[in-house]
Amino acid sequence: MATESDPTDKSADSVENADHLLTTAERITLTFFLAVIIIMTILGNLLVMVALCKDRQLRKKKTNYFIVSLAFADLLVAIVVMPFAAVELATGNWIYGDTFCLVRTSLDVMLTTASILHLCCIALDRYYAICCQPLVYRNKMTPIRVALMLGGCWVIPSLISFLPIMQSWNAIGIEDIIESRRFSNATNETFCVFLVNRPYAIICSAVAFYIPLVLMVLAYQRIYVTAMEHARQIGNLQRAGSAPEYFEGSESQGPSRMKIETKAAKTLAVIMGCFCLCWAPFFITNVIDPFIDYSVPWQMWTAWLWLGYINSGLNPFLYAFLNRSFRRAFLMILCCGDERYVRAGSFGPSRPYTTSVNGTSIALRAVSTPSIPLFLLSLPSNYTSLLSSPPPPQHLRIKAQ
Repeated sequence: MATESDPTDKSADSVENADHLLTTAERITLTFFLAVIIIMTILGNLLVMVALCKDRQLRKKKTNYFIVSLAFADLLVAIVVMPFAAVELATGNWIYGDTFCLVRTSLDVMLTTASILHLCCIALDRYYAICCQPLVYRNKMTPIRVALMLGGCWVIPSLISFLPIMQSWNAIGIEDIIESRRFSNATNETFCVFLVNRPYAIICSAVAFYIPLVLMVLAYQRIYVTAMEHARQIGNLQRAGSAPEYFEGSESQGPSRMKIETKAAKTLAVIMGCFCLCWAPFFITNVIDPFIDYSVPWQMWTAWLWLGYINSGLNPFLYAFLNRSFRRAFLMILCCGDERYVRAGSFGPSRPYTTSVNGTSIALRAVSTPSIPLFLLSLPSNYTSLLSSPPPPQHLRIKAQ
């Protein structure tokens, strides 16, 4: 989201001296660093999309389409937004004209907002899958509803980007400030400047960040509580002498309850920590800047903006690479279809049973694997199987409510 101020307007002295210009060594270093970020973002998100196209099993799970749509949004960020921002930052000049500046800015706002809204939808999907009964999840996350959610992730960002920016609604009342920052008398250079007035800053930031952030925090908090309840149930079965055998004995036979809880906390901390670390500085500054006469230094704007761009490169690792099914598909692609990574026969037959936690039904699935799969919170696919474990004896089974 390209809300940034031009480095030449902070004071008369800075305009005259053009201190923002980079040396040749600094320009080369910066260009290399930005190029690495762009290439890694393109490759990571492209791999996610190819995996879904190549793997039939991934296409069967409708929730994986949130991951692929997120990857598509982040891929567009890396292709149509980040390169132009990198060129302007490295050269200190905008050479593509005023019209394309508006188009690039609109794409910037739309695609970064779409990426954030996809993260929110993934959190809500996980909430319905883990914290609700299986039938409730199937009723709520129908193909039509998934399509509507995906459509909303693209339509809503368009309404707060192209419409107001191309109509210059964001510039109402601050036209003189924007015009003064668009051209440097000292260097005879032009800049792609995007400043926002107070109403636009508040509305755009709320829709693009603060509302999704609140929903994500509430969803993941409930997911964590539900997962901890499930871990306690496993502990109770252990004490009753009927826990799955791989919960007993040495550490090599499976994670203990404490390990499960620790992994759950770490997974949620990584997901929410990366999201907040990457986007919170930008959106906090975005709201504050109009109320302090647009005095935030351009260096800070640039740092916060690229920190948000980096989130598009992290998303494939957080939401796809942690998914066992996606990882297997990646290995198949990178290893040119090596038979060692063929899905067939990797897992034995399963049979589900359910248990109730605080009034919500959780489905457990028995598989013939000797270990527990990666903690479910890192898998944005079918979450109705929280942990893989054989069913307890008949007399200790808890009926689903």
